[in-house]
Amino acid sequence: MLLFNRGPVVPVLRFTGPIGMVTPLRPGLALASVAGPIEKAFSLSKLPTVAVVVNSPGGSPVQSHLIFSRIRQLAKEKEKRVYVFCEDVAASGGYFLALAGDEIYADPSSIIGSIGVISASFGLDKLIERFGIERRVHTAGKDKGALDPFRPERPEDVARLKELQRDVHEVFTAVVKDRRAGKLNGPADELFSGTFWSAAKAKDLGLIDGVADLRGRMRELHGKKVRLKVIPLATGGILSRFRRFPGFQRPGNDGFAFQPSFADDLISAVEARALWSRFGL
Repeated sequence: MLLFNRGPVVPVLRFTGPIGMVTPLRPGLALASVAGPIEKAFSLSKLPTVAVVVNSPGGSPVQSHLIFSRIRQLAKEKEKRVYVFCEDVAASGGYFLALAGDEIYADPSSIIGSIGVISASFGLDKLIERFGIERRVHTAGKDKGALDPFRPERPEDVARLKELQRDVHEVFTAVVKDRRAGKLNGPADELFSGTFWSAAKAKDLGLIDGVADLRGRMRELHGKKVRLKVIPLATGGILSRFRRFPGFQRPGNDGFAFQPSFADDLISAVEARALWSRFGL
């Protein structure tokens, strides 16, 4: 007789936050930091199930694709079925991660989609001109300074950027079509326009499989005794990151010297806030 039959275990991976925006104060999701936990999730349990929770407004298309690919590779190797559960938002790169699921579910109020590519910047050339600031940039290669926000925008730079965006968008749409084959239900110019929807509309369009929560769906599959085991991601603590990051140095007894790396973190925080705010969050 088993004295401690506590029930089957389903490993759970939680992908939360922007993708690829990695700085000491604002760690983002990147394959380098999640590869180990992903491997562990696919080796932890004898059940043929791995659950993934996604709550991300997107970010780097490269890191989104890398994380997606690693999950699919291990799912095939370990013969596991992946169930994805979207929380507040699974949009842009966040939806790319959700596509790793064999089945995708969401909360009724979840925001889903935004299958597109965006690049945003500021034009600051008039600002520095107003204050009499001269921009000095020296390059080897005529296009090395393309899209410099402190210089007037050049039509050829914009055309090149749009071409790059089209290439990335084609990769994204190809993955959607492959992973949701036979389920998509809507015109391409709507599905791949960059628009985002509520869970109900996303289900109608075939972008998700239904509305459900993680615990409820796992209990349907594996019984009421099923246990959920969250696999922590290796993000590290803020203070430990301070200690090992070269931008934070001790100038004697006056505390930390906030060097340019801290400014990078402030910019990263603004960018992350902008990603979330696009979806009203």
